[in-house]
Amino acid sequence: MTEATDLTPSEPVQPKVRLQSLDVFRGLTIAGMILVNNGGGNSYPPLRHAEWDGWTPTDLVFPFFLLIVGVAIPFSLGQRTEGGTGVLGLLFRILRRAIVIFGLGIILNGFPNYNWSHIRIPGVLQRIALCYLFASLLDLILGIRGKLWAVVVLLVGYFAALMFIAAPGGFAGDLSKQGSLPSWVDRTVLAGHTYKVEYDPEGILSTLPALATTLIGVLAGRWIRSGRDKFEIVAGILAVGWISLLAGWVWSAFFPINKALWTSSFVMLTAGLGLLTLGACYWLIDLKGFRCWSKPFAIFGTNAIAAYVLAAFVARGLAAKWSDSESAVSARTWIFDHVLKPNLSPANASLAWALLIVTICYLVVYLLHRNKIYIKA
Repeated sequence: MTEATDLTPSEPVQPKVRLQSLDVFRGLTIAGMILVNNGGGNSYPPLRHAEWDGWTPTDLVFPFFLLIVGVAIPFSLGQRTEGGTGVLGLLFRILRRAIVIFGLGIILNGFPNYNWSHIRIPGVLQRIALCYLFASLLDLILGIRGKLWAVVVLLVGYFAALMFIAAPGGFAGDLSKQGSLPSWVDRTVLAGHTYKVEYDPEGILSTLPALATTLIGVLAGRWIRSGRDKFEIVAGILAVGWISLLAGWVWSAFFPINKALWTSSFVMLTAGLGLLTLGACYWLIDLKGFRCWSKPFAIFGTNAIAAYVLAAFVARGLAAKWSDSESAVSARTWIFDHVLKPNLSPANASLAWALLIVTICYLVVYLLHRNKIYIKA
C-alpha cells in the first residue's frame, strides 16, 4: 500500500500538493489522544477530562480530531470526483470506510477479554465512523448554505431537546449524569453496553452535535479548497475561529460546556479553538514554510487511526494478565512497581507511562512512513 491515506478520510489534499498543515494538526491531535488515554487516574490535572461541566486541554482532543475528519472530507471526495469516480463509487467507499472504522471500535472495546453480552457498543472510533459517514453524505448532497443550516439545526435542535424535553421520571433541563435526556436514551437503547451505568460519553443523542463539529470541519475544508489566496484563507479560518470561540463562551452561560453531553456550547468553543490551531498550522507550514518542528507530527498524521488502534492494543495488552496463575502480574504493573514508582512521583510515573506508549506507536508509524506504507480502509 503506497497511497498516502489512513483510515480517516485523509486523502492527499489539493490536486497535486498535500496539505501538510492538516497532517501536522492530525498528528498533534492523535499523539495527544494516545497521551491522555494512557495517563490513568494519577495524571496531571490538564491531562484528565473534566469531571462533568467545564473543560480541560484533554477535552479538546476528540473534537479537534472530528474537526480534522471534516476538513479532510472535501479533499477526499473532491479529488475522487475530479478523478472520475461516480456517485455510486463514492457512496460505496464512504460506507465501507465507516463500517471498517466502526468495526475496529467494537473490536477494541472488547480486547483482550471479549464479553459480547456486555461489550460497549459506542466508542471513539464508532463516533468517528458515524460522523464521517453522515458528514460525507451531507457534503455530497448540500451546498455551503445547506451545510451551514445543518450545523445550526443540529446545535439549536440539540439545545432545545435537552432544555425543554424531560427524560421519563425527570425534568426538562436536567443536565446531570443520571437525569439528562442523552443519558436516558443510552441507558434505554444500549442497556448493558455503555461506558458507565449512567451514561456514555460517545452515546447516541450526543453524536448529533458531534456531527455538527465534523460539518464545521467540512466547511473549513471547502474554504481551504476554494482556490482563494492563502492569506485570505488563513484570515478567514482565524476570524471564524474567534467568532466560534466567543459564541461558545456566551452560549455556555445558558448551556454549560460539557464534553460527555457534547453540548452545543462545547461544539462552538472547541470548533473555535480547533480552527485557531488549524489556522496557525496553515500559516506556519503551508504559507510560511516553517516545517522544521513538524515532521514527527506529520508522520503521526499520515497513519493516524493506525497509531490510535495500535496504542489501544499495546496499552491493553501490556495491562492484561496473560496467565491464570495467582502470582501473575501484567507487564504494566511490573514496570510501574519496579521501574517507575521507585524513581518517580505518581503523576510523573503516569506521564512516563503515557509517553512510553506514544513513543512505541511513533516508532511503528515511523517505520511505516520510511517504507511508504500508509494504512487505509
